[in-house]
This record gives sequence, structure tokens and C-alpha cells, in this order.
Amino acid sequence: MAPMNPRPLTVAIPKGRVQKALAVLFAKGGLDASVLDVDDRRLVRPTVDGSMRFLLLKPDDVPTYVEFGAADLGVSGRDVLLERSYDLYQPLDLGIGRCRMVVAAPADRLEMPSAPRVATKYPRIAADHFAGRGVQAEVIFVGGSVELAPLVGLADLIVDLVETGSTLRENHLVVVEEVAAISSVVVANRAAYKLRSAEIRPILSALAAAVAAGKT
Repeated sequence: MAPMNPRPLTVAIPKGRVQKALAVLFAKGGLDASVLDVDDRRLVRPTVDGSMRFLLLKPDDVPTYVEFGAADLGVSGRDVLLERSYDLYQPLDLGIGRCRMVVAAPADRLEMPSAPRVATKYPRIAADHFAGRGVQAEVIFVGGSVELAPLVGLADLIVDLVETGSTLRENHLVVVEEVAAISSVVVANRAAYKLRSAEIRPILSALAAAVAAGKT
């Protein structure tokens, strides 16, 4: 009896802006990802030749699917990876979705209290950052509109992602310090990275070449 073919190589990606950027990057690398450009609601999208399939997920869920083996590879923002603890390889920085994780404060209250109250969507990153500086901060999780917190007295500072800084400026906040540079990276399931290396390595090489070409 002939051995059963393995399932297609499965790549978990975040829906939305990064999805569109990935479609371009895959194409530049000579990889067929045209299914990512199709305007429909399918969450599982096989490539034309059936060798690969994409799972379209919420950004926070991508590393979970990869870590537990539902996907072999994934594309995740460093912010998600820093906020949670995942047992994954991170073989390639794709250089897309670039932004910064920063500490910001009201423009008229730049002096940091000795024990600041910090509002953020990223409590672990914030706690680790201030602990590393020897600052005993009280970290408050806020799911949305983080910029509002210091304006109404909920917090002294915020820790959040910044791309252009326009939202901060419009709310009279300024960057106090940078916590980390953020971009989208390829993550790989540890077992799949070894067992399916013959399929994974050419994809990584093609993507790495496309990233390098974009820098020239």
C-alpha cells in the first residue's frame, strides 16, 4: 500500500493588512499565494497546486495554532510573541508591519512618578520593561482607547504600539521612551521545522530573498 500523502504545509497568517502585504511578499519570492488576494470569507485557503494552505486568523491566535501543531508555519507580530510565552522558532523577520512599542505620557506631565500607574493592552511587556529599569509600576490592562487613560486620570503613562505617532499627538501625548521595535516575523512549529524541513526551507529562502530585494 502506498503511503498516505501528508497534509499540505499549513501557514497561519493574520487577516487584514498583513495578509495583503504577505501576498505581495510571497509573489516577489516566486511563491503562489494568489488565494490570499481572493475577496471571500474562507478561513482555510489551499494554493492552486494543493501543496500549501493558509489559515486566516486573528493576529493573537496565530502563534497558538503554530505552537500546538495545527499549522506548521505562521506570521506573527513581535508584540504578540513578547506579550505571551510561546515555544516556537522565529527563523525570519519579514520587515512588514513595522512600528514601535513605546512609553508615552501627557505632554504637560513628563516627569515620571516613582511608582507610576501604567495603562496598556500589553501588561506583560509593560511590567517586564519597568521591572528591568527598577521601577515599581502598577500596570492596568485596558483593551481599547489606551490614549484616554492618562487624560482622565486613570494612569500616568501608557505603553502601546505607535506607527506614525499621529494618535498620540492628537491626544496631547508624547513618547517618553521606546520599549521595543516591532515587525512581523515567521514562526515555526518546532517538530514541523525538523520533520518537514525539505518543504519549509525553500519557502524561508524565497521569503528571505524577497525581503532582501525589498531593501535594495
